[in-house]
Amino acid sequence: MTDAQITYATAGVDTEAGDKAVELMKDAVRATHGPQVLGGVGGFAGLYDATELTRFRRPLLATSTDGVGTKVAIAQALDIHRTIGFDLVGMVVDDIVVVGARPLFMTDYIACGRVVPERIADVVRGIAAACSVAGTALVGGETAEHPGLLGPDEYDVAGAATGVVEADELLGPDRVRAGDVLVALGSSGLHSNGYSLVRAVVRSAGWGLDRHVDELGRTLGEELLEPTRVYASDVLALVERAGVDRIHAFSHVTGGGLASNVARVLPTGLVADVDRGGWQLPPVFSLVQGLGQVPWNDLEGTLNLGVGMVAIVAADAVDGVLAHAAELGLPAWVLGQVRDSDPTTDVVGAPGFVAGTKGVHGGAVQLTGTYRV
Repeated sequence: MTDAQITYATAGVDTEAGDKAVELMKDAVRATHGPQVLGGVGGFAGLYDATELTRFRRPLLATSTDGVGTKVAIAQALDIHRTIGFDLVGMVVDDIVVVGARPLFMTDYIACGRVVPERIADVVRGIAAACSVAGTALVGGETAEHPGLLGPDEYDVAGAATGVVEADELLGPDRVRAGDVLVALGSSGLHSNGYSLVRAVVRSAGWGLDRHVDELGRTLGEELLEPTRVYASDVLALVERAGVDRIHAFSHVTGGGLASNVARVLPTGLVADVDRGGWQLPPVFSLVQGLGQVPWNDLEGTLNLGVGMVAIVAADAVDGVLAHAAELGLPAWVLGQVRDSDPTTDVVGAPGFVAGTKGVHGGAVQLTGTYRV
């Protein structure tokens, strides 16, 4: 028993701070709303007018959910929170566009040890800005204060999005054929995967985030906090220009690295040959490898190595896709080619041969050569 009164505030939850955070962020959220969004900010549920779906012959809804992972630790250490929203939106929305779906709306969830209104507003403003880049409405969200579970300055973010694609325009393994070409779309850096490895390397080396790194041309912290490139609008533009009969599939290169994610969108019996020397490795990846003496197979099974998205296209569409990517300001290059599997040489466990990842038993990727660093 205690004589002192216990209130929600003394237990560590400040509802007034939560209300202030909403006031600070609501204009940024509203900026993502088109006429399809009803009810504004603050309702129990976000409302989206689905009338436009009636124009589809057979609409398929696509959905995805994800977080940012331990990259939030970098944002917290630097006390910079306005960019982490791009990482969240990129991780969520770009998993939807790989099937050709247009992302319609998104919701977010922030759990924190203490609501600091300005900090929460910065996170959500970043989410809203990234949603605008992706052409996605941010229709709702939740901020939960968890004192005692998270430290006062700790938070985590997650989100979910829904999109739509016409059934007969669905992209994926069923469209991929031998002879198709892999076109790489460059990443903006580490994106939002593998940060447990990266942070372990930095910690072991004893480097501070304020350390200027000559090969990066900026501080280590600035490099590690570089926002994830949001591909959604550009990917859909590439599909619209080339058509679904020329662009067959996309792979979003996230956790697991390049080969394992490309293998997920190849059908059984096909293999994609990728030459590791086909592109210049961005400096941050060779820095992580050298600083931590990370085995190359571990590095390529964890980080994107400069390739954030891969388009699998018909051979006669390659030049057009590369030209359109250049118009959009996307770095792009030919990464490899799809072929029929050879059972005498394509063997699971062989050097550089990747198959059966993420629970998908489909095609495979054969990595050859060495990286250019």
